[in-house]
Amino acid sequence: MSKFPQGFMIGASTAAHQVEGNNIHSDYWVQEHLPHSSFVEPSGDAVDHYNRYEEDIKLMAEAGLNAYRFSIEWARIEPKQGEFDEKEVEHYRQVIKCCKENGVEPIVTLMHFTSPAWLISLGGWENPEVVDLFANYAKYITEQLGSELKYICTINEANMRLQLQAIMARYAAMMGGAGKMPQSSANEEVKAENKTEAAPKEGDVQVGLNLNQGANAMMLGAMESAEAFGFKDPRAVHTFVSACTPEGDILVMKAHQAAKAAIKSVNPDIKVGITLSLHAMQPEAGGEAAADKEWDEEFGHYLPYIKDDDFLGAQSYTRQCFDSQGNKYTPEGVELTQMDYEYYPQAIAECVRRVAKDFKGDIIVTENGIATSDDTRRQEYIKVATDELAKCIADGIPVKGYMHWSLMDNFEWQKGFSMTFGLIAVDRSTMKRIPKDSLKLLGSL
Repeated sequence: MSKFPQGFMIGASTAAHQVEGNNIHSDYWVQEHLPHSSFVEPSGDAVDHYNRYEEDIKLMAEAGLNAYRFSIEWARIEPKQGEFDEKEVEHYRQVIKCCKENGVEPIVTLMHFTSPAWLISLGGWENPEVVDLFANYAKYITEQLGSELKYICTINEANMRLQLQAIMARYAAMMGGAGKMPQSSANEEVKAENKTEAAPKEGDVQVGLNLNQGANAMMLGAMESAEAFGFKDPRAVHTFVSACTPEGDILVMKAHQAAKAAIKSVNPDIKVGITLSLHAMQPEAGGEAAADKEWDEEFGHYLPYIKDDDFLGAQSYTRQCFDSQGNKYTPEGVELTQMDYEYYPQAIAECVRRVAKDFKGDIIVTENGIATSDDTRRQEYIKVATDELAKCIADGIPVKGYMHWSLMDNFEWQKGFSMTFGLIAVDRSTMKRIPKDSLKLLGSL
């Protein structure tokens, strides 16, 4: 018996660059192939979802899933500025058609971290022109495919740039002018402003980072990246997954609003939202102010820009704990995932409850999951997370769907293929799909 009401969407998520393969016109493809790349390996063929999407969607449907959140790759659609590739549009039309033929609701994301390389050469996500450029792309996609879609997420984890900025600022404070990049460690500590603060680590942000390069390799990589995009100064390179200015942070919101207006001008019936990376904030006595400040940075200050959206895509994997001095810490003895996150499946429901206090539209969990080689832990994670979400619905919170991350083991950005988030394993030597028991469990809900 389902724990969710009729019409509830149960599905899984992917991002085009992480699963499709050969996204040759994107900024990430450029950066993956630098001599001193921060990526531990290139994406290459990824898991060949571009050619095998029918098989993958059928596996979802056979397991009982009824929704699929995937991204349309801007760099495929518009490989050169102002030039749209109709063949690639037709590819995504067929993906949508395959979903519908298998009883799976397509939920499309227009920008999931990767951008066309030409956009970065124009100044990327710090250039105000990105607002109109993104809106133009959104309008084109809606004109071509919008009649087949009910849900569009404009931008994935629109707050990611600000979260990365905070990590980079902590690194700068740790370096203290010594020119040495510290190694990431959960047990490392740094003195800053007379406080003892945990060193920044890869698990502090919900995306695959490689912080273990060392300062020299990182500097060389930054210089190579600048040259690849046509700049002399590495600080001129502004991909979406890079540190930002306060103005760049809000520029993403303006791009979202412009894209939403463009989508609605073509098809006002499409439900439009954005997704945010969120943490459950858990302060000790005395740490409340720091936790509230963190929540405002993750969610609160974006509210004026999203309050009229049809839905919010909530994405959470774990919690953040704050001590009595307001410093973040990981509790001793807790289970950690491959991503160095604390295993804490209650986080998504805690985030949903807090979001619902201020955001009055629908909420769709667009990502929630765990990187682990032990599928029994993934199954337990799913059970607890969905049990808590069912309680949210029982309490009147308008949660409309749950998309597990991820459909398949895939390319986890700078970490390469070592992180196993998937409901389906992939033997990359043959591209054979191996469904895990967690896929069947999710479908049974």
